[in-house]
Amino acid sequence: MSSAPALAIEHLVAGYEPDLPIVREASLEVPPGEIVALLGPNGAGKSTLVKAVAGLVPVTAGTIRFEGRDITGSPAHRLIGEGLAFVPQSENVFTKLTVGENLALAGRRLGRRLRGRLDAVYALFPDLVRQRGLAAGRLSGGQRQMLACARALIVEPRLLMLDEPSAGLAPVMVAQLFAKLRDVRDAGVTILIVEQNVRAALALANRGYLLVDGRPRLSGPAATLAADPALADLYLGSAA
Repeated sequence: MSSAPALAIEHLVAGYEPDLPIVREASLEVPPGEIVALLGPNGAGKSTLVKAVAGLVPVTAGTIRFEGRDITGSPAHRLIGEGLAFVPQSENVFTKLTVGENLALAGRRLGRRLRGRLDAVYALFPDLVRQRGLAAGRLSGGQRQMLACARALIVEPRLLMLDEPSAGLAPVMVAQLFAKLRDVRDAGVTILIVEQNVRAALALANRGYLLVDGRPRLSGPAATLAADPALADLYLGSAA
């Protein structure tokens, strides 16, 4: 395994308008083979940061390196081919297509490898096997998030980024989804996850970062971060 971080972000400035940055001088690293949780209150810039990495939000300063290669400003479609996949919070499946059609579409460039990759993602998400002929719009929230993850994983990414995958899910479904993400990590995929559910995210992750006002304010091993009283203070906005 390479000694380079799977993802290294240095002094990143990004946002939808050049003069109104949402992410401000953010730096963080995602070690290979780990799950890293990106936490923070609403409006902290978490989603903007991962979208900037995914090539969906303009970067005005700083660098983004994936496995040591500078990918700053690379378009989303090119990053997928290089091994970086992103699952947005919403509109992450085609609701009128069946589960099977969603997966086949995501893997359309795999050619003869598609059948093997379908078998692999169905093995990881067996609930989808029973639902393969069902329109994605009829899935439960948890099943839809699992389908979104399966769509991203079918092309065998080495880094998977997820934006608020637990949003709107019942606790039992969050537990099931996060258990699957552990399996994904154990299979060799590095994960960066944006989450509002601090307790669940730090129980899942190897390490975490707390973003406040577009900048990381706390970071460290997940267990250490979970026990740090400054986490609650910063998250609730009671610390300067």
